Amino acid sequence: MEFTYQRGTLADVELLTKVRIQVLRAANQLSETEDLSLVEQTSRDYYLSSLSDGSHLAYLVFHGETVAGAGGVSFYRVMPTYHNPTGLKAYIMNMYTHPSFRRKGIAWNTLHLLVEEAKTRNAGLISLEATAMGKPLYEKYGFIQMQDELWLPQLIN
Repeated sequence: MEFTYQRGTLADVELLTKVRIQVLRAANQLSETEDLSLVEQTSRDYYLSSLSDGSHLAYLVFHGETVAGAGGVSFYRVMPTYHNPTGLKAYIMNMYTHPSFRRKGIAWNTLHLLVEEAKTRNAGLISLEATAMGKPLYEKYGFIQMQDELWLPQLIN
């Protein structure tokens, strides 16, 4: 099978938003009836802003006209540290391969494109969150479990 890897642009915001909602439904095992209208609108706003200012890079993977997969990386800066002297962090997200196209290298190739972009931008740290299905791929690529990071969950009401 032949796949085309296309960088997302502002012209792709609606498609990127649609794929984002598919990713969230799949990753969180949500039904089609679950209301994600707020997340859909804020995702659209996010893409409009972050694609414009370069703080996010997205890829859409096509097999003909069909979206076979996707992935993205967000960039943000924190104070420089000994281990990250640039202070630039890359966060890989929205990795997805449609079930009918899995095991064909899409996720690996998309991940590689995103990691290479992060390296090009001199990100000192590249991180991601993994589902149980994705974790073996990321570990094979070289990602390791973070030991010292903590998370404070907060609910939005």
